[in-house]
Amino acid sequence: MIPVASAGERIDQALAALMPEHSRSRLQQWIRDGRVLVDGRTVRSADKVWGGERLDVSPGADPRQDAALPEAIALQVVHEDEAVIVIDKPPGLVVHPGSGNWTGTLLNALLHHHPPIEGLPRAGIVHRLDKDTSGLMMVAKTLVAHTSLVRALAAREVERIYQAIVVGIPAPAGEVEQPIGRHPVNRVRMAVVAGGRPALTRFRLLEPLTGAALVECRLSTGRTHQIRVHMESLGHPVLGDPVYAPKAGRLAPALAAVSTALGRQALHAVELAFAHPVNGAPLRFRSSLPADIRTALEALRAPS
Repeated sequence: MIPVASAGERIDQALAALMPEHSRSRLQQWIRDGRVLVDGRTVRSADKVWGGERLDVSPGADPRQDAALPEAIALQVVHEDEAVIVIDKPPGLVVHPGSGNWTGTLLNALLHHHPPIEGLPRAGIVHRLDKDTSGLMMVAKTLVAHTSLVRALAAREVERIYQAIVVGIPAPAGEVEQPIGRHPVNRVRMAVVAGGRPALTRFRLLEPLTGAALVECRLSTGRTHQIRVHMESLGHPVLGDPVYAPKAGRLAPALAAVSTALGRQALHAVELAFAHPVNGAPLRFRSSLPADIRTALEALRAPS
């Protein structure tokens, strides 16, 4: 029953108050799927309620989970408790099953590592790293934790710090606040486009190298390919990036050799900080640069 206190609210707002363990986006999807009935009728998220209506909700699972099966894939677990897992993802590991990668993903590994996670949207995964980006990720183990972490990300309360080797040497520090959306011609790429989603990346130079630099990037938002797109927009794409960086033939020979040997974008999520989704305790984790990026750095450091 819709309480009188919700009179005048949108149905998705009233639902969020009645079912706080679920995210607003999940409730809106149930409304779109016809899983929410008010007095026996389907509704739209924007429809108003006035209190006293009969409410019927038929929760739905994420249909993408149907194709996912547990797989015994080793995970580097940095932290785990009753509510959250923090992992250090290696390069080459796809996060979500999808076209061309229905098996061998992080989601498959999580289903094997903690089988009850199957009941959560996307097996508890609340943010992602690209296949060839390595580093720290957090995963929820309970529905309450999942909702809390999703809301913390939306509120920009999660600190995410990356290190990258970029082509050329950028300014000592700066920020890029440019909207990101699908490229208007090449749909595989993202780009800075008018009408895209707001995106903010702050960066600082850590170490100049030979024809390149090691930089730190802090995300205020989490758009697809955000660091890769924003650094390219400055003229300093991430070294080895197969989508946004110049091909090896257009780089100086030494830089081209390092890029080819690396075989992936030189981007690593080095630090992750957030409030525990249940008890609110501050959590902070740091990951060392992986061996392939360390090797690239040594090759690009000028001889002393």
